[in-house]
Amino acid sequence: MGKRLFVSVDLDDLGEAVDTVQGRLKGASGLDFVDPHQAHVTLKFLGDTDPDRLPALTDELAAAVEDSGVEPFQAEFGGLGAFPSTDYIRVVWLGVREGSERLSRLHEAIEDRTVAMGFDEAEHDFMPHVTLARMNHAGGKERVQEVLREDGPTVGTLDVEAVRLTESVLTDDGPEYSTVEAFEL
Repeated sequence: MGKRLFVSVDLDDLGEAVDTVQGRLKGASGLDFVDPHQAHVTLKFLGDTDPDRLPALTDELAAAVEDSGVEPFQAEFGGLGAFPSTDYIRVVWLGVREGSERLSRLHEAIEDRTVAMGFDEAEHDFMPHVTLARMNHAGGKERVQEVLREDGPTVGTLDVEAVRLTESVLTDDGPEYSTVEAFEL
């Protein structure tokens, strides 16, 4: 059986701030919240991956980070939005105010290398964001729309120094993430 993998920039030090922002949405029914201490920007979802491919994958990810030319940088997180739209909400997200151009460069380099290895191409244009919650039914839609109309909160600034290959294990309490390998910028 394969490992469920993705490549991410983790918001380790901003867990409390993410939790506070999620608190603004707590009254809305139908929302399933992401663990704020596991908040991250997904650069590439790889999906179910044969463990035998890990050595080649880690080599390619290290090369992709190198290809990107991205040095350690500061990213600022703030502002809220929804996918696919505020009328039809599937995901409530936290935006990236500063650093999105560098996150996009990392994504593009990782996308090029992983697609060349046979991983699926991304289905959507890349937009750096942090998933805060998924909406299972529209019961709380109006409350969510109300929060989205308010001024978007600034969550904080993070020193981005590494990209991580992360394993996601699905449990009854939601996904649990663990770092397989970190790639320093």
